[in-house]
Amino acid sequence: MKEKIISIIKAHGTDTARLMDILLRVQAEFGYVSTEAVSIMATMLHISEVDVVQTLSFYHFFTTDAVGKYAVYMNNSLVSCMMGMKEVVDEFEKQAGIKFGSKTPDGLIGLYYTACIGMNDQEPAALINGIVFTELNREKVRNIVADMKAGKSVNDMVAVIGDGINANPLMKSMVKNNIRKSGPVILADYTLGIGIAKALTTDSKSVIKEVKDSNLRGRGGAGFPTGMKWDFCSRETGVHYVLCNADEGEPGTFKDRVLLTERAYMVFEGMTIGGYAIGAAEGILYLRNEYTYMKAYLENVLNDMRTKNFLGNNILGKGFNFDIRIQMGAGAYVCGEESALIESSEGKRGEPRNRPPFPVQKGYKGKPTIVNNVETFCSVVRISEKGASWYNAIGTSESAGTKLLSISGDCKLPGVYEIAWGMSINEMLEMVGAENVQTVQVAGPSGICLPPKQFDRKIALEDLPTGGSMIVIGQHRDLLKDVVLNFMEFFADESCGSCVTCRSFNMILRNAIEKIVDGHGIKKDVENMLAWSEILRKTTRCGLGQTSSNPISTTIKNFRELYDARVKDVDYQSDFDMQKSVLASCEAVGRSSVVHE
Repeated sequence: MKEKIISIIKAHGTDTARLMDILLRVQAEFGYVSTEAVSIMATMLHISEVDVVQTLSFYHFFTTDAVGKYAVYMNNSLVSCMMGMKEVVDEFEKQAGIKFGSKTPDGLIGLYYTACIGMNDQEPAALINGIVFTELNREKVRNIVADMKAGKSVNDMVAVIGDGINANPLMKSMVKNNIRKSGPVILADYTLGIGIAKALTTDSKSVIKEVKDSNLRGRGGAGFPTGMKWDFCSRETGVHYVLCNADEGEPGTFKDRVLLTERAYMVFEGMTIGGYAIGAAEGILYLRNEYTYMKAYLENVLNDMRTKNFLGNNILGKGFNFDIRIQMGAGAYVCGEESALIESSEGKRGEPRNRPPFPVQKGYKGKPTIVNNVETFCSVVRISEKGASWYNAIGTSESAGTKLLSISGDCKLPGVYEIAWGMSINEMLEMVGAENVQTVQVAGPSGICLPPKQFDRKIALEDLPTGGSMIVIGQHRDLLKDVVLNFMEFFADESCGSCVTCRSFNMILRNAIEKIVDGHGIKKDVENMLAWSEILRKTTRCGLGQTSSNPISTTIKNFRELYDARVKDVDYQSDFDMQKSVLASCEAVGRSSVVHE
């Protein structure tokens, strides 16, 4: 073990910033990261064991004990539950003879839960040794467990799906891309190299101006003007970096998954254009751990681009040097926030940074850095090819271009749709074959739970901005029990713990909605939840904390009658109940002193 670990560390140049990669390699080699491994890493990287452990302990997919020869991570997010996860879980437990959260005595099978794995259009889904299994049912589970007991390899359990680029043998999976609608920008016919070749015929300032004139805004959800971000970064001196945020962790989002297989060349070409624009020589694609199954394919794409001189030294003979490496995540929703992603890329806990300074000033390794979404980089390629005016002619006056939507839930045609900004929710529902709709969750759990009377609103940055997640929820669902409680359990689990209010109040809100769902709530609880939501929104430093109470606050606003129907029409002991709830939640995170004080 010691010799192998030493060779892994040396392969990464004994660079502390590559601690994530080292931990991932050790985990893959031995199935877990031992105390001995931690000690060796600390010694060779010249850091304390605490520094190693704090990174190791932060991420969901790092373990300090073996998780089983076959480690099953079952997605327990909303749509998985809606599509029959409970039966799949029951069958896994029956066939394996254990409960979720444990492994068999012989160490053969481990059953665990995990958050959304980017497969909402084909649920229930699970990761087994990093390979994705989709559309699970009792029969499939029986066959899977039988194959495990027979010693069959996970790769042999899945078929190579002949679905576009997924037919590549480097990417074995059961994943279907489910592209339902192609638009003129991202999913139109694409030829590698036209965008970068055109960019290299002009200077970097002209490239930035074209992006600014296009009015392209970030597609990850925040909507910050891309050209402005690039301009700010380009004005900083010294080494520059390009980071592509492929940590697609918002429950209900899966459009980046499709782009990374259908438009991988386009993603990397967009990053290269960004590198030329800001004067960077290195780019990093931060890929979520749940998408490990596509890493070999993406590395092959990078190698092909180097061979064709679209990456590497002296690109297209223009004297521009730029290359890209893939940085794997290890399971942490908060790393979707750009500064947390940078921290993770540097081998640290994925905790958001205080700002200012912003990443364009001090980002990766303290150097000026642009961080853009997968879809944003693809849009840049088209803008370089066809020009800002062409791009501006699509969409609305305030939202230029197209948007990829990940649509799932209670609809006939879940999948990825490329639409021009400006489509109404009603038009979207008709497009996907949705009937008897109770609500649409716009922009994932951190977004808005929209009532039918607002279905005429437009999907646009000026009305309903979204990173792409659209979850359709039918009339037959229990909105508070099935949806809101699920979302709050997710946020309580995914808080990085850095901010006291996020660490505590997400648990308090989770407990409060559970109390109401169980029939023990009173009117005062609803008012308390609104007050706590406002505190949480105002006192946390990143998007997770600022929006994590949205499942509660937006459903109270738009579906107040559902709360009123469940709570008791009394106010006695409300303050006592509130204090008990707060105390119990804070004690669970080791912060009881906060309440007592």
